[in-house]
Amino acid sequence: MNRLINDRPPPYRAVIAGCGSFVPAKILTNDDLAKMVDTSDEWITTRTGIKVRHITTDSETTAFLATEAAKKALADAKIDPSELELIIVATITPEMVFPSTASFVQRSLQAKKAWVFDLCAACSGFIYSLSIVQQFLESGRFKNALVIGAETLTKITDWTDRTSCILFGDGAGAVVLERSNDTRKGILYSTMASDGDYWEALNCQAYGSRYPAGKELDSPRKIYMEIKGREVYQQAVRRIVETVTECLQACSLTLDDIGMLISHQMNGRIIESAAKRLKLPDEKVFINIAEYGNTSAASVPIAFDGCVKQGKIKQGDIVIFVAFGAGLTWGANVIQF
Repeated sequence: MNRLINDRPPPYRAVIAGCGSFVPAKILTNDDLAKMVDTSDEWITTRTGIKVRHITTDSETTAFLATEAAKKALADAKIDPSELELIIVATITPEMVFPSTASFVQRSLQAKKAWVFDLCAACSGFIYSLSIVQQFLESGRFKNALVIGAETLTKITDWTDRTSCILFGDGAGAVVLERSNDTRKGILYSTMASDGDYWEALNCQAYGSRYPAGKELDSPRKIYMEIKGREVYQQAVRRIVETVTECLQACSLTLDDIGMLISHQMNGRIIESAAKRLKLPDEKVFINIAEYGNTSAASVPIAFDGCVKQGKIKQGDIVIFVAFGAGLTWGANVIQF
């Protein structure tokens, strides 16, 4: 496991200066899905906690969603795009094979000063990206950065598979981070981990070098996401509990010190099970999966933006972001506001 913490406070902190999110206007309800596959609102709600999900149109791409969320975060931080020094887009549904989705975002924002790249760590991508930015800002290398989690998962969803099509939605969330001399706030600790032995639990196999575009697939389903639900459930609960526990120990914190846990919104039952094992009260666990479904790398920043807008985070609060996803990958950030 890769842990990022210093024996002494760094001279700078990476502080979240603004946030924003964007989701498509089109929604797909559980009742809509019941007309497409053998399911029901009660079945989906009981097993996932999801009621609706937002769906992109053909013209709404990952870069479009990412740019719209970025504009809101920049406005919230009162930073002009021309001032940005780094842009990271966390996504597993990129604009195209290359160039990066971040390149299209930079172009749309006209953020000419920034260098840009995509990060592919599935649902953990936003957490990983914050950890990377933490190092650049704490070292003094950069003054600011824009981190975006953006996904159009419904474009790789098999709408005939009721076990997976009920889960996913599209959206984007973004944060602007700034270098600060105030070491009493910002990202206090980050941890990331992965285990490639479990890659088959969550995957989408086409079209990479293993199954290239010019080669006929042995199964047409390889163009869609594949999920082994029971294995994912067990691993997710375990890793979330372990990772949050590690964060508390590394930062010498107790559960009473935590203002809010914002988890990747993969499944309501997974989040609730992990929170129960951690003995976190309901009011300290933010869940919005009912409104958005699983938006992978976008889910933590979308949830964070909602949490901020609802006034559930106040100055001085300690918040933990945690995520688990394909790879397998998982990680967390401890942030003081």
